[in-house]
Amino acid sequence: MVAPGSKSEQKIGVAHFSAISLTPSDFAKAAAGAGFSRIGLRLNPAFPGAPYYELPVGGHAAEELKAVLRGEALEVFDIEFFVIDPSFNASSLEPIVAAAANIGAKRLSVCGDDPEQSRLQSNFTEFCGLASGYGLAVDIENMGWRTVRTFADSVNLLKSSGAPNAGALVDGVHFFRNGGTLTSLRAEIDRVKHVQLCDVVGPAPSTAEAMIAEARGKRLVPGEGKLPLGELVAIADGAASISVEVPLSGSADAEEHLKRLFEGALRISKPGQ
Repeated sequence: MVAPGSKSEQKIGVAHFSAISLTPSDFAKAAAGAGFSRIGLRLNPAFPGAPYYELPVGGHAAEELKAVLRGEALEVFDIEFFVIDPSFNASSLEPIVAAAANIGAKRLSVCGDDPEQSRLQSNFTEFCGLASGYGLAVDIENMGWRTVRTFADSVNLLKSSGAPNAGALVDGVHFFRNGGTLTSLRAEIDRVKHVQLCDVVGPAPSTAEAMIAEARGKRLVPGEGKLPLGELVAIADGAASISVEVPLSGSADAEEHLKRLFEGALRISKPGQ
């Protein structure tokens, strides 16, 4: 096993939601100390009232973060989180997209929550075009309580959009709890650019409220639940980047939590280490 604080040969990332109370710079330091090579950051709220951080281009916070990234040999992989709902306006998000590019991010994560399919497709494609202008790609993540509910819904949106810089984000909970199978993943693996590891136990929730509660508060360290994460990673190996997303709960120490996440992700992605 790779010791905490040392980098794995395989680049493993960690989502900001795993320790969202930490500022981007503090999160970067803690993630690097745990062994991660990449981080995701939340620069836009995932839902009303959700925590996020602003890193405007040229601001002190962005420059501080870039210094930390250089010092820790750490990369920013993805930026969360953009909800494409009926009120979505891609152009209004350009300052955040610019901020993402400024800190070296590679991809932006979105979900689709607009029942009018033509508008959803148009807004998704427009956002991909905006991102492309900054050298960024866009990944659609399915969620059981959103319009883009299943992995198949994600694939259909990608096909209808045709945006060359668009891909799918497969999150363990959202994928398997909403009908995703290893067979369906194999069939569309070329569209998958990012896989997020987490685990769960028990039967799949059946209501939107229960799905949200599980996704935001009941995730487990990879390998501590029942999801077939080893097979998931084996299929995605070489095709998609791997990260882990498990929110910190209670009064647990953030640094220790991130170390546990790294060790769990490493056991899944590199069995025997």
